[in-house]
Amino acid sequence: MREIAPDVHLITGFPPYGVNCFVLGDVLVDAMGKMDSKRILKALRGRTIDAHALTHAHPDHQGSSHAVCDALGIPLWVHEADADAVEDPSLIRARQPSHPLNTVMDKIFTGPAHRVDRTIGEGDNVGGFEVLHTPGHSAGHVCFWRASDRVLIAGDVLNTQHSLMMFPRGPREPLGIFTPDPQENRRSIRRLGELEPRVVGVGHGPVWTDTKRFVEFCRSV
Repeated sequence: MREIAPDVHLITGFPPYGVNCFVLGDVLVDAMGKMDSKRILKALRGRTIDAHALTHAHPDHQGSSHAVCDALGIPLWVHEADADAVEDPSLIRARQPSHPLNTVMDKIFTGPAHRVDRTIGEGDNVGGFEVLHTPGHSAGHVCFWRASDRVLIAGDVLNTQHSLMMFPRGPREPLGIFTPDPQENRRSIRRLGELEPRVVGVGHGPVWTDTKRFVEFCRSV
């Protein structure tokens, strides 16, 4: 686990930056795939974690949610538009574009169902961050924004590397095969560019700190 901003930590999977999750104060954001629970729990050892929130209900973000919430005895928070898919993971696959890779991803990464204890939405506070509803990649996708030092946890609204390869690196749209509404997602990307974040954590790729390049990309989509 590595600190990327004050009281904000990155937990990355294998290979590094292939899939990421984050700790915002006492809240775990995202939980990789179902095989990553031991990695996450080891990284959290010795820390107080009071809740678990998702940026969105996709296999590589909710995979270990059930295991982590069970192990730590913590509530799960999800946007209302994705909450039903967390409680019934068959909906995750049903809402993805039809593609063989999504079938494979579902089998490898999707975790068990888990009760959603709280639905979160625009303007809510999670771990000292403001919730931004940023749909497109999923209907209930959210980002987490701390305006005081311009730190953004962007989930999969955009990536900083190809989601299936390590390189090239840099801001990019998520693959269309994983994004039910690309046009809506582009609107969400443009919204994030308006924030001019200083630090950006994403679901796939390294932490991004080149504000100028980030903003230029967001404006270009």
